[in-house]
Amino acid sequence: MKTCPKQGSLVALNDNDDKSSTRTKFALRFIRSLMEMKRRGHVSSSSSSSDNDNNHNNNNNISSAVAERSEKIKVAAYSSMAHAVGPRRAWARALIFKLRRRAKRQRVLMKMNRSKSLKKINNKKKLMKKKRAVDYNYQNDDVFSQTDRLRGLVPGGKAMDLCSLFEETAHFINCLATQVKVMKDIADQLSSK
Repeated sequence: MKTCPKQGSLVALNDNDDKSSTRTKFALRFIRSLMEMKRRGHVSSSSSSSDNDNNHNNNNNISSAVAERSEKIKVAAYSSMAHAVGPRRAWARALIFKLRRRAKRQRVLMKMNRSKSLKKINNKKKLMKKKRAVDYNYQNDDVFSQTDRLRGLVPGGKAMDLCSLFEETAHFINCLATQVKVMKDIADQLSSK
């Protein structure tokens, strides 16, 4: 039995059924996303040429392609997890909103001149690294409380009250653990073939 504080009554929930349902939904959605990426050519293996002169450029291209694929797989995993949970959780709604906003921004950047956008992105990354270093120093000085740090880790946590933050954090951690298990199972299945 699990109490539902918002309704003030006892609600019989089978946590195992809910977890397995979320796990199944996540796995199906994630595999579908991976298949779609493969169809579009985003997760195909990179080929390298045998020219020694181009070897350095090929290594850079391969490493950037691997980083790009890794990022796309990470986004697919988070998106699948948030969609599997659905809109009933604040962190899932916040994560879906963040991913949609990010995709929209990337589409706009693709329309811009590629070289200009790359320079802007690199400059923004440098500024963000500096900002993170400053933020990290403030955190070490205990300017931010532990709950503020937690709010920064949980999607949508900045807008939650303390009770909701703890509840959403627990659910988010469970979903992350499920995500890791499913991805490990998929990797094990694919590596055994």
